[in-house]
Amino acid sequence: MGTVYLENVRVYAYHGCLPEETLIGSDYRVDLWVEADLLPSAASDALEDTVDYVTLCACIKEEMAVPSKLLEHVAKRILARVFNASGLVTTARVKVAKINPPIGGHVAAVVIELTEKR
Repeated sequence: MGTVYLENVRVYAYHGCLPEETLIGSDYRVDLWVEADLLPSAASDALEDTVDYVTLCACIKEEMAVPSKLLEHVAKRILARVFNASGLVTTARVKVAKINPPIGGHVAAVVIELTEKR
């Protein structure tokens, strides 16, 4: 087994329950970890034998582009998309962080983390 990490993927998106959040948007950070058997690709040096991180990044960016009220909802969609994109993925964990959320006071980020197994 092995793990592929995509860390600190920066996205500007339009998530939130407040109307101005879906109009103005804000900065988000997404971290994704997927577990898969990476030994075949380590031996073959072939892209088709591994989990393509370019595909994983596309899953993140495309799902983040769809507005949601809750970060939990977008995180769940990202996980579903990852499992659909690669049959090699056995476990996936995603963290979605809203940078400087509008909650009154100085808060660096609000973060949601979800993990799923196939």
